[in-house]
Amino acid sequence: MDELMFRLAVALAIGLVVGVERGWRERTDPPGSRTAGVRTYALCGLLGGVSAALAQALQSPAVLIAASLGFTAVFSVFKYREMVKDRDFGITGLVAALLVFALGALAVVGDAAAASAAAIAATGLLAARERLHGLLARLTWVELRSALVLLSMTVIVLPLLPDRTIDPFDSINPRQIWLFMVLTATISFAGYVAVKVAGPEKGILISALGGALVSSTAVTVAFARRAAAGEPAALLAGGAALAAMVSLLRVMVICMVVAPGLLATLAPPALAAALAFAVAGGVMVRNSGGTAGETEPGNPFDLGPLAAFALMFGVVSGISGLLLDKVGPQSLYLVSAVAGIMDVDVPSLNAARLAGGALTFQGAALAILIAIGMNALGRVGFAAAAGSAGFTWRLGAATAAAVGAAAAVLAVAGL
Repeated sequence: MDELMFRLAVALAIGLVVGVERGWRERTDPPGSRTAGVRTYALCGLLGGVSAALAQALQSPAVLIAASLGFTAVFSVFKYREMVKDRDFGITGLVAALLVFALGALAVVGDAAAASAAAIAATGLLAARERLHGLLARLTWVELRSALVLLSMTVIVLPLLPDRTIDPFDSINPRQIWLFMVLTATISFAGYVAVKVAGPEKGILISALGGALVSSTAVTVAFARRAAAGEPAALLAGGAALAAMVSLLRVMVICMVVAPGLLATLAPPALAAALAFAVAGGVMVRNSGGTAGETEPGNPFDLGPLAAFALMFGVVSGISGLLLDKVGPQSLYLVSAVAGIMDVDVPSLNAARLAGGALTFQGAALAILIAIGMNALGRVGFAAAAGSAGFTWRLGAATAAAVGAAAAVLAVAGL
């Protein structure tokens, strides 16, 4: 009896929670003008629980089925009359009442905790109507497409890929490569959402920090071209330095997910370099005294670059496996150096997946640091090719400070 009373109380509470949200939304309407309010929804939940309890006591599911059909019919009639009166075609209230009845029944004959969680989630969804409608109104086709592509990559494609190596050197795992591709796309999408939520700002900070979640090299090239066009070199160079800081932090987050054991060796020099970039970038931005116009976020991600990333990752993984088998672990450092000029994620992920296996954690961390260093030098080279002299020497100075800070930490640690 105590258990049943508790479950019935949960059923009543489920209806009450949903009813409070429904009642608050219609709080300005005169009494009796709506089909259901706080009390009605609370009773709907209790009715679902009592119906389920009767069906369980009589060992007849037909009791619950009949109660559900009867409740649906009666509530629908009253809701229809209300819709006709208000000239309203929304059926959210009807669906909410049916859900409350079903969750009340689930609380009695099933998992009460799951029913309660579902009720809270449903209430939150109902309460977020205006915000959700506002987001939908601002949603672009590119954003919707990117979200659907990311979901398809994760839910549909990933489980279908074989989780085993397919090459003679035991290095190319299709599911692992695709998982890293999904991880990269997710980080890119998260950066896009952060920029979108913050809104367009005057200046470059949002585009620098958000864009670096995708590619700090791309941010550097874009800012270098803007500096060459006459925009403030100090401000843009500061933004590029801050983007480099975010790139370092992003690599550490990825390594923390893939191989946490790397952080003991990787984190001290990487954090020192990130701090140097942060200080240099902050000083340049603060002392620039200029603005670089409004910035809107670009696409969350495109399939083309993602496919290129996967192909490059597969090629680097295959070459790494071949060299590790024929030459030894020291060959991976050359692979990281060459690949790191264009992109730091691929060599970093490649080294991280080998950590603790074909490579020691210390060796993998060194390979990642080599890729990070080459990527930093590569950004300065791209800046010199695309930007102004003022932009290049400022970014070069920030890079030299970061490399020096990392080298000092490595020297102190004896690595």
